[in-house]
Amino acid sequence: MKENVIAIVPAAGSGKRFSSKTNKAFHNILGKPVIAWVLEVFQECRLINEIIPVFSEEDMERGLELIENRAFSKVKKIAPGGNERQDSVYHALKLIEDVSSTVLIHDGARPAIDFDIIRRCLDALDKFDGVVSGVPVKDTIKEVRKGVVRKTLDRNKLIAVQTPQAFRFKTLMQAYENIKGKGICFTDDAAVVEFSGGMVTFVDGSFSNIKVTTPDDAEIVEIFLKSFRGKNGE
Repeated sequence: MKENVIAIVPAAGSGKRFSSKTNKAFHNILGKPVIAWVLEVFQECRLINEIIPVFSEEDMERGLELIENRAFSKVKKIAPGGNERQDSVYHALKLIEDVSSTVLIHDGARPAIDFDIIRRCLDALDKFDGVVSGVPVKDTIKEVRKGVVRKTLDRNKLIAVQTPQAFRFKTLMQAYENIKGKGICFTDDAAVVEFSGGMVTFVDGSFSNIKVTTPDDAEIVEIFLKSFRGKNGE
């Protein structure tokens, strides 16, 4: 039986650091919203069976309009955003009926994703509870407390974690159930699985797969997207 892979795309962020009233996922790059670039990749990727975007209440109407206008046929359901990213992902997980599914989670503000990263994440899931993509840390990283450098970390042991991240649905859902009511804020889904004792592995991401968080990021991503046109293929 063919594996059922569902892509969850959280796009309910507020975009405070983007210095704009517009959610960064709806910022236009080369004539398309950032989220449209992301959804197009998953729509075209034969490894993905279904897409569940997550939109805030404020963006739900234009999110629906975007999906209808661009005929994203793999989008069968849309989840409402929550107060935190982890709440948004949990809302999407609750919409999944096939408990044997594999779940791939990818930020709605990372438009320069390609099929190779998706494939690497899914291939590596066989022996682990979760898979993250990421890149080596280039800069020296220091731990700072109260304005004082306390420690220089060994960057050879560090990675800058990106999305997509892959999990079996049952594993991720159980991990999310485990953190309910604990009042802990997690910045990615792998951390939720790690907290529950799961073993997570790492695969190569891409330095082009950056998250659009600031206007400068948008300018850099535009350069990558120009070079990406026509690159994805199965």
